[in-house]
Amino acid sequence: MRGRTSHRLRVCDSAVMLIVMAGLPGTGKSAVAERLGRALPATVVSVDPVEAAMLRAGVDRGQPTGLAAYLVAEAVADGVLALGQTAIIDAVNAVDAARRQWRPLAERHGVQAAFIEVVCSDERVHRRRLEGRSRGISGFEEPTWEAVQRRRAEYEPWGEPRLVLDATEDLAANVTRARAYLAEESPARSTR
Repeated sequence: MRGRTSHRLRVCDSAVMLIVMAGLPGTGKSAVAERLGRALPATVVSVDPVEAAMLRAGVDRGQPTGLAAYLVAEAVADGVLALGQTAIIDAVNAVDAARRQWRPLAERHGVQAAFIEVVCSDERVHRRRLEGRSRGISGFEEPTWEAVQRRRAEYEPWGEPRLVLDATEDLAANVTRARAYLAEESPARSTR
């Protein structure tokens, strides 16, 4: 246990974080996550490819693959944080239960959790982006606009502090805002 405590101090001192992305499909959260991953650097753990891999492996679509994908992403991020590296979770995180799962993971590693929600304030732009994208995730069907609207109806209000980025803004500007927010939240730079 003694080695675990010194590891936690080292992780905090080096500003390792758990960054949790959230937002409806097609809002641009994956683009922000990927750019942040390159810039920081950080490992991006995306839920959609995890779920697609489960489906390709033969897990029945009637099973709760979405929940399972979140748990697998949590396990992968746990390993990344254990190595003393920043992890970025790329997931819709539409409900409070999904969002709450990340805080204990950060606490186990003694690192800060920072939440970034990506929205698209222009519905026409959002729909055009969603319907025009093809991420090439084998075995994963892109959601329809109707499916996104159902997700929107289920989207729960936030209780966590977070940065909200609007995808109608320039991607580079949003990444700059995210980096500034993360610098403020970083335990190595804060006075908390």
